[in-house]
Amino acid sequence: QVKLVESGGGSVQSGGSLRLSCAAYTNTSSSYCMGWFRQAPGKEREGVAVIDFDGSTKYADSVKGRFTIAHANAKNTMYLQMNSLTPDDTAMYYCAADRYRCTLINGSPSMVYKDYTSWGQGTQVTVSS
Repeated sequence: QVKLVESGGGSVQSGGSLRLSCAAYTNTSSSYCMGWFRQAPGKEREGVAVIDFDGSTKYADSVKGRFTIAHANAKNTMYLQMNSLTPDDTAMYYCAADRYRCTLINGSPSMVYKDYTSWGQGTQVTVSS
């Protein structure tokens, strides 16, 4: 069992920045594949960025060059730095994790939400124009 605790999020004007953090609490010594997904009202949940236990990453095309996902100092913690935010980034953001290595698709960490077994409660990001 793993518990994901998210922090960060909030409201910001277009062009601003936010940082989301997620920590995976577990009673095992396993490493985890971790990522961020988002869901806007009336839309499907979509992958934003994921990071494998070895640091390999994958980003959605819509956030490349603006968002950065990275491991934090503590094991099984990571953050998502979001810059140049636009109203299209407004959504509930969810931290997700899967034990051990990410499922790979074409050699890259999966951004399919069904490949992730643990989820945080979500944190709202609202970007106003």
